Amino acid sequence: MRFSHTLTLWYNENLRDLPWRKTNDPYKIWLSEVILQQTRVAQGMPYYLKFIKNYPNVTALARASEQEVLRDWQGLGYYSRARNLQKAAKQVVDQHQGEFPTTYAEIIKLKGIGPYTAAAIASIAFNEAHAVVDGNVYRVLARLFGIKEATDTGKGRAVFQEKADSLLDKKQAGTHNQALMELGATVCTPKQPRCASCPFQGECYAYNHHEIALLPVKVGKVKVRERYLNYVLFFDEKGVYLQKRQAGDIWQGLFTPWLLEGTQLLETTAILAEITQVFKIETPQLQVLNISTDYRHLLTHQRLFARFWLVQIFHNLQENDLIFVGRETLDLYPVPRLISAYYKSIAQWLD
Repeated sequence: MRFSHTLTLWYNENLRDLPWRKTNDPYKIWLSEVILQQTRVAQGMPYYLKFIKNYPNVTALARASEQEVLRDWQGLGYYSRARNLQKAAKQVVDQHQGEFPTTYAEIIKLKGIGPYTAAAIASIAFNEAHAVVDGNVYRVLARLFGIKEATDTGKGRAVFQEKADSLLDKKQAGTHNQALMELGATVCTPKQPRCASCPFQGECYAYNHHEIALLPVKVGKVKVRERYLNYVLFFDEKGVYLQKRQAGDIWQGLFTPWLLEGTQLLETTAILAEITQVFKIETPQLQVLNISTDYRHLLTHQRLFARFWLVQIFHNLQENDLIFVGRETLDLYPVPRLISAYYKSIAQWLD
């Protein structure tokens, strides 16, 4: 256990002061793990503190509405994480009487929790001997031991899990796991790692073979889909009309202006023609107040191009999928970051 001993000595001297490290509450540990997936600590911290305040325990989270949870999650992205978070909370309430399960075998049955998150909760909260393997761990192990199996293949993941398991100090699994993740997050970073601060510099394969930039190996290439989104925010003196995003696409459960998606961003004449055709409104009943600059928004597998029209209407809209939202309640409706950025650009009309 020399590896773990060296690792935990380094960790005890260098760990960051983070609130979820001061508790064994599995709910708070779980919440931090979900928020920090694909999110930096600096960005995720305000969300963690907000969730702990608004939903101090798993029962409070389960009883909240999906709209409230998504509104508090707004800006973090990957909204399926928030929906699964609440679904899992409801499982805990319904199936475990509000008591968070205490074993890896039960934790991994919760919605949205995979092997990494289950191992993190089980080891940190209950010191159950399960080694975590996340992006930080892949990087540390690949570089330190010269592992060249790809991290995005089944074979590669099995190799890394076996290595992580062999290194785990089962007597202090939670501390070991946190230390390994911390080393990857603060020292063995993707770019410009701080090798001089690493307790394993002398024995690191990548450092000694000048292969830091080559490890870890990832073979898959993400195919990016391009989409062109033409949004119309219908506006009158009392509020706006919004659509709720449905299942089967990005931003499920969030709210956006009326959308016309196509193969390109449209010109104003084409948008007005679509509005008159879809809503049976004559052009004199419309007034274009604002045409946005073009937005470019990147998601993991999609590249979005968007243009917005703020259109004042002198006619009630009766479309089934549009809801009227008063100005004073607009903040209660969760929106994607793209829509939030647009709202800020037209604040003089929405305030």
